[in-house]
Amino acid sequence: MADGATGNFISKSSALAAEAQAWVSGNLVGILVATAIGIAIALAMLAIRSLGCKLIARVGTDPHWPAIFARALAKTKLYFIVFTSAELVAEQASTPPFLLGVINAGFVIAACLQAAIWARELILGYVAHRTGAEQDRSNLASAIGIIRLLVTVTLFAIAIILILDNLGVNVTGLVAGLGIGGIAIGLAAQGIFSDLFAALSILFDKPFRRGDTISFDQHTGTVERIGLKSTRIRSVGGEELVVSNANLLNARLQNWTRLERRRALLTLSLPFETSPDVLERLPDELRAIVERQKLARLDRAHLVKFAASALELELIFFVDSNNLADFLKAREAVMLDILRRFAELGVQLAYPAQTAFTAAPDGRLIMPYPEADAT
Repeated sequence: MADGATGNFISKSSALAAEAQAWVSGNLVGILVATAIGIAIALAMLAIRSLGCKLIARVGTDPHWPAIFARALAKTKLYFIVFTSAELVAEQASTPPFLLGVINAGFVIAACLQAAIWARELILGYVAHRTGAEQDRSNLASAIGIIRLLVTVTLFAIAIILILDNLGVNVTGLVAGLGIGGIAIGLAAQGIFSDLFAALSILFDKPFRRGDTISFDQHTGTVERIGLKSTRIRSVGGEELVVSNANLLNARLQNWTRLERRRALLTLSLPFETSPDVLERLPDELRAIVERQKLARLDRAHLVKFAASALELELIFFVDSNNLADFLKAREAVMLDILRRFAELGVQLAYPAQTAFTAAPDGRLIMPYPEADAT
């Protein structure tokens, strides 16, 4: 039986060789023309790849779109260029069916693999573009490594399935198996994937970065490290807080580092005995006090309320700095100037006070202060 198989193979090989010889001898001019066109196409594609390499040298490796497309072009493989050129000219040279089938199969394999390589470069370039400078992305190096691995595995798995499908292999069972396996893995590691996707959210959305001061769940601290599963924060008390990325993003978060200005609210309580003329003059006095501070900018100053034991005057101003020390220093200076100016104007600040009236056993009202002598 082995001798029969060998003889069958030899006879088929002889037939293919004879067919190829007849094709070359009968279509020599067409083959030469097709070869010349194929070489020209290949040289053009090589020139485009060379252009990508030169563009990388010009723009560098910064995560910007010109560099991303340049890296994708530079990743064009030689086997893709060869099979693409052959595919474009094969039918023009009346290529025999067996050789045309080989070229078509080679082109399918090369095109799928090349598409996966290009897509990988574009996606990873987009990730780099979204994450910004390299020093910022270093905080999430583990997450970026996971992204690179997932993108590579996914794209090349899709490429292999497409190759098998185009070569006539039934991939329905394979796709179903991969889907079921993916669901099982996802259910088993949903906690890990939850923190992973939270890390990716931090990577893309950038709610905070390393060095930012944030507040969440009654905690305030400075971000020291953003990891794949958790974020480490140095609290204002000095201890290290380790918080999972998923829990951190689900909490209401305040980023104090991105604060452009701070708002100060001062409520001044004045006695009811303060004259209306003085009350009318005080907003202008407060405006002058605030404007003397370099970083302060007045929002408003108004008499706003008749309180239980005082007249309330509200002063609101902004300090154009995100530095807490600058804000406290400016607010302190405004408060001290208010005390000095009020002392010059003879304006008193009201103390919380309450007057109590009592009655004697006979029902007579007892005043809380001595009664004046009518004589």
